Amino acid sequence: MKKIQQVYLAGLGAIGSSFADLLHKMDPDCIKVIANPERIQRYTQNGIFVNEEKIPFQFIRPGEIVPHADLIIIAVKQHQLQQAIEDIRNFVGEETIILSLLNGIVSEEMIGHKYGMEKLLYSFVVATDAVREETHVHYSKVGTIYLGEKCNTTYSPKVTAVKELFDRAGIPYVIPENMMYELWWKFCMNVGINQTSAVLRAPYGVYQKQKEARELMQMACQEVVQISEKAGIGLTKESIGRYFDIVANVSPEGKTSMLQDVEAGRRTEVEIFAGTVIEMGRKYGIPTPVNDVLYHMLHIIEQNY
Repeated sequence: MKKIQQVYLAGLGAIGSSFADLLHKMDPDCIKVIANPERIQRYTQNGIFVNEEKIPFQFIRPGEIVPHADLIIIAVKQHQLQQAIEDIRNFVGEETIILSLLNGIVSEEMIGHKYGMEKLLYSFVVATDAVREETHVHYSKVGTIYLGEKCNTTYSPKVTAVKELFDRAGIPYVIPENMMYELWWKFCMNVGINQTSAVLRAPYGVYQKQKEARELMQMACQEVVQISEKAGIGLTKESIGRYFDIVANVSPEGKTSMLQDVEAGRRTEVEIFAGTVIEMGRKYGIPTPVNDVLYHMLHIIEQNY
């Protein structure tokens, strides 16, 4: 597989902007942002700022005739994914690799249904404290991208190509041997901290200081652990403890994506978190009372913006 030289990004939120900034610093011509004309006009007028530095990203419109991407990174919210799948259509070629940084455990299959699973690598982001306000993104820790095939005892050509790109750009990454276990682990942590932080209006500092906040997060996570045992993934209570170590080392003022959504009056990803847990709980006969409560609370919050 050839060296990755052209990267197209769908989703210029906190996560997308942070990693696009690193790619832009490596080579301004390497990264292009996919956006509709209205967004391009707004971004051009207001500018995109990462840690107070204005980044002159190049933009392309969905449907524009340009060379196929070597790598497409999708960094939108779950409810924006279907539109993103359509927006990238013109840019997917025979050798294009697609990397989905979305939360949850279903985005890769949705993208793969349209373009083929052979183009996909599984991925997610941890340990970022990036926050977006309008067109300004701030972070002290950019985060780490976990990526790979389902199993990475040896690296596939796709994994090797992305690894080489990230090495050049200085993007932190991990290629775990068992990617599906790690994907479920991140899902479990999102179910815990994303949802409880949005209900509590709590930045990371609350979890660093208050035992009760960590216990609430753990209660939500434990339901995912029980489901994972039935699904053959095998998360454990110790899996949750790994995330507490990560939270302890991010900025206390940092906020989860769902807390940022609630504060901005945006739609949350409760359906792919509590909604998925509730659905899978029914499938495997496992009660999910904590996620049932979080599901209802978050929908009430959304309805009262």
